[in-house]
Amino acid sequence: MGILDGKVALVTGAGQGIGRGVARCFAQEGAAVVIAEINEASGQFVAKELEAMGVRAKFVRTDVSKKADVEAMIRTAVSSYGRLDILVNNAIKVPTPVVMAKKTDAMLEQQLAISVWGAWWAMQAAMPVMRDQGGGRIINFTSLDIETGAWLHADYSVAKAGIQAMTRSAAIDWARFNILVNALAPVAATSAFNKMCDERPGFREFANQIIPLGRMGDPEQDIGPVAVFLASDASRYITGATIPVDGGLNLPRMSAKPDLVALGE
Repeated sequence: MGILDGKVALVTGAGQGIGRGVARCFAQEGAAVVIAEINEASGQFVAKELEAMGVRAKFVRTDVSKKADVEAMIRTAVSSYGRLDILVNNAIKVPTPVVMAKKTDAMLEQQLAISVWGAWWAMQAAMPVMRDQGGGRIINFTSLDIETGAWLHADYSVAKAGIQAMTRSAAIDWARFNILVNALAPVAATSAFNKMCDERPGFREFANQIIPLGRMGDPEQDIGPVAVFLASDASRYITGATIPVDGGLNLPRMSAKPDLVALGE
């Protein structure tokens, strides 16, 4: 028996990293999970992983920057399992690492499409389903970047700030339907973090140094359980919150200033 037995969850970007970690944690607690992922190979892989754990799982190829795909993933969850209890908006696009003056309109448009529009469409499509069944949980992913003004991430930070505002607005609006809407701001050793470490020697050691707990988070062991908490009845009196799951990194302020000379600045 798990604390999410009988629940149906949909996780976007669940083919790897934090999304996969959250999906696995949901499965461990008994939820049926819809894997909404643009990469068919990784999405199918995770769905099979979850089925091997003894739960129902389904992959649906989804490009969250396309409204038709987003609406289709919600319909697929409901038609497959009869309900939708938990929506996790996790899918992201790793930003191109250039300073703000070199960010293009296309870069910002892509970040807004994936993070803001993708979550907006998903929440609007999920709301009537959750309302009619008596409630639900929506978990959005924002970022500490919006507080630190992280170097090279201006477009990403703008989009994640939109996610935080959307979370608070929906929490106010949909509380009357018992739909709780919260956000997580995680720090985890994802493929994007590992890529940053490969590009910037010494960054991994620096990151571990400035995190009070002394290490990067693990997507499944550190981030996933907090998502489970927000998806469960244990969080029934929490809405509109943004929870940092970052080993205490939100306490000091990380400076990830790049070598501007090397960047030609």
